Amino acid sequence: MSNQIVLRKIEAADCQIISDAFKAQGSNDKTVELYKRYLSHQSKNERDIIIAMVNNEFAGYLTISWNPEYKPFSDKNIPEISDFNVLKKFQRLGIGSKLMDEAELRISKTSTHAGIGFGVFADYGPAQILYINRGYIPLGTGIVRNGESLQFGDEVIIDHSLAFYLTKTLR
Repeated sequence: MSNQIVLRKIEAADCQIISDAFKAQGSNDKTVELYKRYLSHQSKNERDIIIAMVNNEFAGYLTISWNPEYKPFSDKNIPEISDFNVLKKFQRLGIGSKLMDEAELRISKTSTHAGIGFGVFADYGPAQILYINRGYIPLGTGIVRNGESLQFGDEVIIDHSLAFYLTKTLR
């Protein structure tokens, strides 16, 4: 039997389901409160949250921030794809590509560019490869910590506060 992938908006009942799914694979930073906040952002049209379901089971999601906090994106009105996650057991099934296709389609209705960032250590390797293969190119801001580009000589701890940003021309 083939996997039926359905993409849809987040709903209130999803908040606990998503949090539990990530906890089950060892991720404790995906709290119910985070998804309730996303639900609120979605209701205000500040962010789209796209959920992927496989055979009626939660598989992953991403968000589109229409007014991103990252200044180089907000200055140019570039929507940002962020918090892109596919559960480990559903990776390598094309779910991430379907989520990205949908995000880029939605963004292309209002912008000629999409922005995205990723972490700089190996856990983000599959995402890094996916974005490059999809045509995203570096923004040229180097490694960024908490929204600020790092300078030569800066010392950092490798953690989730470090990111590398890219953009893609959509049309």
